[in-house]
Parts: sequence; C-alpha cells; structure tokens
Amino acid sequence: MYLRCPVVFGQSRPVRSLCSSSVLAFEDTIFALSSGRGPCGVAVVRVSGPDAAGALRALTSLKRTLIPRTAHLRNITHPKSNELLDRGLILWFPGPHSFTGEDSAEFHIHGGPAVINGVLQALGSLPGLRPAEAGEFTRRAFHAGKLDLTEVEGLGDLIHAETEAQRRQALRQMAGDLRRLYDDWSEQLKHAKCLWIGKLWCLAHMEAFIDFSENELIEDGVLNQVDTAVSKLQAEIQRHLIDERRGERLRSGVQVVIAGSTNAGKSSLFNLLSGTTRDVVETPLDIGGFPILVEMADLTLVVVDSTQLPQEPQMVPGFLNDYLNNVLPKEPSKDHMQQCLLILNKSDLLPNEHISILQRALGEAFRGASVSILSCSTRDGLAEFLKMLQERVKAMCADPLVGSPNLTQTRHRTNLQKSVEAMSQYYKYRDVDLALAAEGLRVGLNCLGRITGKVATEEILDVIFRDFCIGK
Repeated sequence: MYLRCPVVFGQSRPVRSLCSSSVLAFEDTIFALSSGRGPCGVAVVRVSGPDAAGALRALTSLKRTLIPRTAHLRNITHPKSNELLDRGLILWFPGPHSFTGEDSAEFHIHGGPAVINGVLQALGSLPGLRPAEAGEFTRRAFHAGKLDLTEVEGLGDLIHAETEAQRRQALRQMAGDLRRLYDDWSEQLKHAKCLWIGKLWCLAHMEAFIDFSENELIEDGVLNQVDTAVSKLQAEIQRHLIDERRGERLRSGVQVVIAGSTNAGKSSLFNLLSGTTRDVVETPLDIGGFPILVEMADLTLVVVDSTQLPQEPQMVPGFLNDYLNNVLPKEPSKDHMQQCLLILNKSDLLPNEHISILQRALGEAFRGASVSILSCSTRDGLAEFLKMLQERVKAMCADPLVGSPNLTQTRHRTNLQKSVEAMSQYYKYRDVDLALAAEGLRVGLNCLGRITGKVATEEILDVIFRDFCIGK
C-alpha cells in the first residue's frame, strides 16, 4: 500500500495516513488516452498516481510550481531522447482534489495518431508508470471515496448513453440521487424517529434491549418504535421496487418485436424505422429520446396488410382479433391490444373513403388502443405513427427527471429485495428471539450497503468496472 505523498515541484504536503480510513492508495501510476482514438483536433492523455508530478516534469522540463487546474502551454518532449513530440496544454490536479483523489495530470495534445502514440510511449518509458486498465481511473475514484457505486454506474451509463432520456437518467444517477435515496434508507434502518426521544438507533436499541431488558434500563415501547420504523422503510422500498422496470428498460432499451403475416410489410416497416435496407434482425433506434431495440419482448408492432381486411367495416374487429391470436404468442392473461401497437400498412392502396370508414370502425371496436394506418411505401401516416410509438415508449420508461430516481440496475433490485426479506426476519423472530430479529436488521442494512459500495467485494467491483473504457 502507498502511504507517502510526493513532493510537488519543490513544495511539500503533509503525509496523509490512509491506514485509519477506507481510502486506498496505490503504489503505481497509471496513464491512458482518455479521449477517443483516431484523427481529431484534440486528444487528452490522463496520468494519475504518486508519480504524476514526475511525469509532468519529465515530459515538459518544468522547474516551477504549476497553478492547479489551470492550463499551461508547453513543449512536450521525450524524456530520454529530448525529441519534441508536440506543443500542447498541460493541467495539474493535486490530490485529493482530483477525479481519482490522487495526484493527476492531463496532456491536451493534437489528436493525430503519431502524436498520441509518441506521448503514450514517452510515458511508458518512465519508471513506475504503466498503462491503465479499463475503468481503472474510476475505480481509484471509488476507492478514494469520490464516487459510490451507484454514481460509478451512472458515469458508465452516461458514457454509453445513446438517447436524450438515457443521458438524463445517467446524469441524475451520477449526481448522486440514487445514493442519497439508498443512504437515507440506510439511516432509517439505523434510526427510528419517535415523539419523545428523537432519533433511536434500531440496531443499537435492539441490542440494548437484548442485553439490559431484564434490568429495565430501556424505555418501555422501544420495540414498538422499531416496529414502526422498519414497517415504514419496508413499505417505501417495496413501492420503489414496483416500477415496472422503467429505469432498467430505459437504460438497456425497450425491446420491440415486429410481427405480422407474410407480405404484410414487416421488412418495409423495419427499413423505414432504421433507415436501412440491410438484411438485419436487430437495430437500435432513438424514438423521441428513448432507446428502442427492434427484436423481441416489451412491445410488439403488429403489421397488417390493410388490403386484406374485410370490405364490411363491422367484420374488421373480428378479423383483427383472429389475426392477433395467430401472430402473437399465446398469453391468455394479457390483453393483446395492451401489449402491441397495431399497424395497418399499405394505406396507399385503399380509397380515401374506405380509410375513413376503417378509422371509425377501429375507433369504436378498439377504444383507447394503439392503432395506426400508414403506408411504408409513401410514408403517409408515418408522423402520426411515430408520435403514437413515442407516447407508448415514454409511458413504459417514464420521465427520468420526474419523481424519485429510477431503479436502473438488476444488482440494485436484487439487493433491495434481499433487504426487504431480511427485514421480514425481524418480524418473524421479534417475539421469539431478539438476537435473530436484530440479525435481520443487520442483514438488511448490509444489502443496502452493497448497492452503494459501503459493503463490497472485489468480485462485485470487477463486474461493475469491466464495461468501462480504458482512460476512464
């Protein structure tokens, strides 16, 4: 473990002991390209660790102290050959006031491959420096207490966000909204409010009751106060869990199937939505800022060849019900019209008066259902269809900026469910064995801690950080 602090450009800082805290320090210094690779105007190379100051000195021949978080224009040279690599901006971020909590530096250089490779090779030639692994900068920020795991996941989601709604949800999570919610629940589990005592520690009072109840050192009714606190918290978490997976759906994309009979226009609709004529079976879409994966599951777009509909309007609803029963999976418990969006294609082949009659008949038979009449060939009705699709998807994902923060990860849901189950253990053993009842509260608290990272194993961290890019 690293316990020393480097001397920065002639100035010394007090050594900060890390043995008394949960903050980890690392002996090695890491570096990586933090911006996108490829020809570009500006590329950013990040360095973090105890030798970050030495790396700045080695590549820029600096003698004086840099002003933190201020850009300085310098020649950047190879430390061994003294060859000029580029002329760019350098920035210095002394720990703990940096993203990682460590001494950090950034080189803002021209984004040509030769320049980038030259700077990376120069850093790699310095002793004590090595290339960063995927997500290692963020992992160090987590260990330094700069981010909790929900904020780390929000940052990862922001990097991978493809739509506006995904970006909004990720920014809210990265800002700590979920952390504050889960931390508040942890505090509620630790503390129970009552009218005459103020804040009571649930676990502490449970244990005190176990140890001292025979000597009557605990106020009467303490367990009743704990009952109230646990019941309230349990109900609050259960409400959070009953969310129809909106946040998870928004994060990963709404799964959509295009179904229909042969020659109904399924491929035409797919190509119209995706803007391609490729022979593919899956593609991501952005509908009104909400992500959609056209493959299978959450919503079905049922395409009907409108030229095959019965001529008599009164027979159309029965025909469509039979059609839905044939093309949709057999799920008798679900209303077919609630799980699909019905699309009557090839409207350009129908007389206008017949379309009007169809609209009236469908409006009466499928009141409140999503039915769209369009032509994939001429695009007539496309705007109305996209608006209808956007409204359905928005209802499935909800607005990420409204109400409580969305539950976004299966990991969160699993631990919340386990926390609720553990709190049920409290009620199960309350009148039988107070030690076992208290253990239920402890387990529930640990489950909440696993979400934010207060209780974490390296296996959990490996799973979370494995999808981060190198340089973040």
